[in-house]
Amino acid sequence: MPERPLVWLLSAYRSESHASWVNWLSNQQDLPVRFRIFELPGRYFRWRIRGNPLSWMAEFRDALRQECPHHILATSMVDIATIKGLHPELAGTPVTLYFHENQFAYPVGDRQHSSIDPQMVQLYGALASERCLFNSRFNLESMLQGVAELLRKLPDAVPDNVVDQLRAKSSVLPVPVDTVNIDTVTIDTTPEKIDSAPVILWNHRWEYDKRPDRFEALLDAVGSRDIDFQLALLGPRPSKVPVELSRIRTRYADCIIADGMVPRVEYEALLRRARVVVSTADHEFQGLSMIEAVSAGAIPVVPDALCYREQYPDCCRYTPGDVDDAADRMTDALLNGQKVDISRWTTVSTRELWRNLMTYFSLPAGVTEVTNGSNSWDFYTG
Repeated sequence: MPERPLVWLLSAYRSESHASWVNWLSNQQDLPVRFRIFELPGRYFRWRIRGNPLSWMAEFRDALRQECPHHILATSMVDIATIKGLHPELAGTPVTLYFHENQFAYPVGDRQHSSIDPQMVQLYGALASERCLFNSRFNLESMLQGVAELLRKLPDAVPDNVVDQLRAKSSVLPVPVDTVNIDTVTIDTTPEKIDSAPVILWNHRWEYDKRPDRFEALLDAVGSRDIDFQLALLGPRPSKVPVELSRIRTRYADCIIADGMVPRVEYEALLRRARVVVSTADHEFQGLSMIEAVSAGAIPVVPDALCYREQYPDCCRYTPGDVDDAADRMTDALLNGQKVDISRWTTVSTRELWRNLMTYFSLPAGVTEVTNGSNSWDFYTG
């Protein structure tokens, strides 16, 4: 039996979501391709997005002496245009660029230096790739809108139809999210661990783009309505404790049932206990932690923006930045909310689309796999 075609899987920034994607793909059985994985740690963002071709240069040269890849699947943090320039052997290798995020819609923090470089890396990478995949339609559309806005600002010699070229080779394919198996999760029901008050869950990074300040304001608004609740304050946080977290710890000390990163078994148990999971984010391209929590039965309360419009019904979405509207949605969810079906965004629905993509990767060069006139891996048309 001939050996399966080789796919290079390149991830230049091994953050939590990128790592779970790589791990899921590499653990799939009976795929028609085999992977060689190249990753770099998820730190020093500016250096990673510009420096990954240099960091990998010697490693790629050694790998190419052994075997050239049949296809490359790279995250959008990978400077694939430069990599192809440094390694002529890869000039004809087709590339699929996967966008977990795009730098055109990523908010810049107060202490961050604004630079066009990350956007140009992704633009050149998209143009140099055979196809571009995005984890949500919001991600795709905000990328194309951002490219159009950037091109309008450039002084001269700007080619026509760049956005049209990108749209023609772009489609949506979400990161697979495994559901929480509520039948196997054990919940501690001892009196000191659980009472009748419903649990509000926060399971995001405690960083500027997730807007913990809005979460704090929302808790205060809900608390002022004399509604009892408990708090599970999860998600990674920086070494210097955010001021919002400090104030929440002080103000709601008697309500907190969990605070910090916890083992997976405990994490799933807390998801299962949660009545509500909340997002106050300024940016979210797929919202993996929200999908996980909703799959376990938590009711989402999210901004009416970003990827959330594709995922959750109107009753779960509040006007962005409107604390009173968010508090109304939260109150209703705590007292009367109905669970939401998020199965379309979980592995049970997306696994086969990813397998279709891997089948495409295994085909001889120049062959196009089409199903009913559309790509068989496309989330919306496949």
